[in-house]
Amino acid sequence: MRVKRKYHNLAYHTMMIPAMVFLIIFSIVPLIGYVMAFQRYNPMKPFFGLTSPWIGFQNFYTIFFMRADTRQVIVNTLIISISKLAMNIIVPVIFALLLNEVFHRKFKRVVQTVVYLPYFLSWVVAAAMFMQIFSTTGLLNTALTGLGIMKDPVLFLGSNTWFRPIIILTDSWKNFGFSAIVYISAITAIDLNLYEAADMDGANRWQKMRYVTFPGILPIVIVMSVLALGGILSAGQDQILAMYNPMVYKSGDVLDTFVYRVGLLGLKYDIGTAVGLVKSFISMLLIILSYKLADRFANYRIW
Repeated sequence: MRVKRKYHNLAYHTMMIPAMVFLIIFSIVPLIGYVMAFQRYNPMKPFFGLTSPWIGFQNFYTIFFMRADTRQVIVNTLIISISKLAMNIIVPVIFALLLNEVFHRKFKRVVQTVVYLPYFLSWVVAAAMFMQIFSTTGLLNTALTGLGIMKDPVLFLGSNTWFRPIIILTDSWKNFGFSAIVYISAITAIDLNLYEAADMDGANRWQKMRYVTFPGILPIVIVMSVLALGGILSAGQDQILAMYNPMVYKSGDVLDTFVYRVGLLGLKYDIGTAVGLVKSFISMLLIILSYKLADRFANYRIW
């Protein structure tokens, strides 16, 4: 029996080899590049040795004290990330609660399928669609000017007032259907005897939703909210890169796009690497904190 168990474990470990090789090549080996954050890196020379001089924490000092745009980038990242986190919890929960009240099964399945299809669109395709909708000649401007709400069309994606709300709302539109699957599954696990007891007490549908359904999924809501803290510094690089432009850098430039714009396009690899290192370190601390909070408030553990 013990030999058979070892054989089965060996088979499982063998299946992990391709994933481990992929992880080592694309996630662990590139960590060596973090050494550029402590150098005045010259792209024409290797980052090991004396060819690129070591400058210690000078790049970090430059980021936080010598660049005027760093503070605005951090503010943009926090505003967009926290807003997305809130929307991606509130909207799926409300949708799951309302969908649970629909008794027509076929209609419920059709609605659930339709709302989670946008999740499988790439942001390149979705951004092209939204750029058409929010352009000066797009659907939204045509409707607003046609109804007399506005006299002149507005360049929504070129406005620092409108760019953040558009980014947050379009992200919620794309992801809420898929995120709701977790809460719909949690609702199906609620004991039906609780609903029968509520019926006997004379509770209506709203009261059953409020006092039975929502408390039943609240632990999952807490777990999903807490675990999302680890990605709070990732505001959606692919979405913002596909939709923003220099006119909205003030309100839309986040840490990931800042690294891309300054580090890759501006060829300041050392500055970009330093920003990425700070972000990775803070994200690691947030992940540790999120699991401790999940254990504290929802009794969720991974070990």
